[in-house]
Amino acid sequence: MSENNNTEQTSSLGHDSKTDFLTSQAAYQLAEFTKTVPQFESITPRWLSKLLEWKPLENGIFRLNKVKEGDSPLDLLNQEVGYQFIPEGYVNYETNPREYVLNPISTIVKISTQVSDIYSRPYDQSEEQLRLSVECLRERQDYELINSSDYGLLKNAADCQRIRTRNGYPTPDDLDELIARVWKEPSFFLAHPRAIAAFGRECTRRGVPPATVSFAGASFIAWRGIPLVPTNKLLVDGKLEPRGETGKTNILLVRTGEERQGAIGLYQAGLPGEQSKGLSVRFMGIDNQGIGAYLLLLYSSACILSKDAVGVLEEVEIGHYYDYK
Repeated sequence: MSENNNTEQTSSLGHDSKTDFLTSQAAYQLAEFTKTVPQFESITPRWLSKLLEWKPLENGIFRLNKVKEGDSPLDLLNQEVGYQFIPEGYVNYETNPREYVLNPISTIVKISTQVSDIYSRPYDQSEEQLRLSVECLRERQDYELINSSDYGLLKNAADCQRIRTRNGYPTPDDLDELIARVWKEPSFFLAHPRAIAAFGRECTRRGVPPATVSFAGASFIAWRGIPLVPTNKLLVDGKLEPRGETGKTNILLVRTGEERQGAIGLYQAGLPGEQSKGLSVRFMGIDNQGIGAYLLLLYSSACILSKDAVGVLEEVEIGHYYDYK
């Protein structure tokens, strides 16, 4: 009789018969915990976007004027003419220069007002949705700066600036040949991280490990003093993150800056709702279901001012290894 009473009493007090203390499982119900903002694994450093010199446009159109090389009478100035007369001439221009028209990368973000009203502590739901959406647009921008058929550096490099590896894997000789194509103040190599690793293995094999340099506030391995900047937007077999051990990619060497007739970025300035270079965020209103919508627009492009500003090392094999045993 007493045993039953004790059991009932213990049960009514909410205690397990085997414990006489507050358990972690029970305490968890009253505990607060620290949350992070949403982590987005697809975010990359986007070095190319940071390293390009960006030129603002007022009307979304950029005309690249060029001089007709070798067709000017002023070429005679380089000849020995003596002192009998002063040669006359002029510098001729291309009559049909290329024009770049900015096209937007865009998306619409929809957020329920109920969600933003009730679930915005400690982090504002609208701000986090917009932050992640902007990151997506910037990643796409970085991809297009390299791969766009209209203006991407890889697709628009001149044929005379393209070379292939001698043996498939990237060697110091290959990068030296690339430097010979972009010899006027080259700024940086651009390569997939696994291509950089493959180049490092070849340097180790030859006993010439690449040095490390500080560049744009970060450390990079370098060849001939030129940093090798990583990006996954130079695809391996058409993929951002290759799964296999082998694959082929490309390595770029880029000279940047308008004064150096290099590669530059273009963006539309003075947009309504401008958040940063070329990026506009506009609130579109709330519909009859309580859904708020934001329009995100990103206008940008790239231009190679002189054909010798970009060189491409093609058919770079990333899967060549050595057995040092």
